[in-house]
Amino acid sequence: MATTVQPIPLQRDAPIPTWFGVGGGADALATPRDEAELLACLEMDAECRVLGDGANLLVHDAGVRELVVCLAQGSFREAGPLPGADGEPDSETVILRVGAGVNLPKLITGSVRDGLGGLEGLGGIPASVGGALVMNAGGSFGQIADVVRRVFVVTRAGEALTLERSEIDFGYRRSGLGEYIVTGCEIELCRGDPRALRTRLKEVMAYKKSTQPMAADSAGCCFKNPTLVEAIAGIGDAGARASAGLLIDRAGCKGLSIGGASVSERHANFFPVARDAKASDVISLMEEVERRVLDTFGVRLEREVVVWTREGA
Repeated sequence: MATTVQPIPLQRDAPIPTWFGVGGGADALATPRDEAELLACLEMDAECRVLGDGANLLVHDAGVRELVVCLAQGSFREAGPLPGADGEPDSETVILRVGAGVNLPKLITGSVRDGLGGLEGLGGIPASVGGALVMNAGGSFGQIADVVRRVFVVTRAGEALTLERSEIDFGYRRSGLGEYIVTGCEIELCRGDPRALRTRLKEVMAYKKSTQPMAADSAGCCFKNPTLVEAIAGIGDAGARASAGLLIDRAGCKGLSIGGASVSERHANFFPVARDAKASDVISLMEEVERRVLDTFGVRLEREVVVWTREGA
């Protein structure tokens, strides 16, 4: 995996921005501008951590030792139609090549403005495109897997691969892409009426604003919605995917707080934090909620929030 690029500048003792707004930083952070510079980062630390938008990330107060790589510059921020992909005016679809560092909300609003449908159901989801692919970001109105044609990745050994949609194990909040570093993707969008698409996006956003504390400092939903092994009265039937927020609520956790972190009164799967909160407050709160839901319903919640820790911390 030898490279010939210039050494990548490193920011030492760098803060790691997350939507929680709390937690530790990185001993070293790099911002490569293209795949060659990314490979140089892998030469420095093959176990480097990849930072997206920080929307579903919590960093332990002690920070992390591994090199943190942020794909927020250069080719990783580029998006546009493939050559010839939008050349036919009567074509019903358009294929876009999108870098992993592209901001998903901006991609959604831009595609809607251009009359391209398929992403508007993801309105209100904060993420980079790379992060959205790894977690298969989605909600009540769709998931990013619905528009993916192929994904471009780099292995930890420095090998660039193209994964076709059929090769990716997309499922509820999973993709199987976690072993790779996602560098970009191709998505297929449908031509539509910009006004109708804009109306649909507004409807999605209005629904989320009415049900979620979107203005609070949090990472969105902390837990995945579990599939019930047995029926739970008032929650769901066996085999059904139950609302994690409802389980947390019914376990008596709404309003529960530890330190500067609390369970939202509006949506129990959101854990907003105060200005003086610590990452350890959020971690302790998640652990306590997990315990109460398990004790009350026998259901083990799986975290949607990713927690980065320093070895031994």
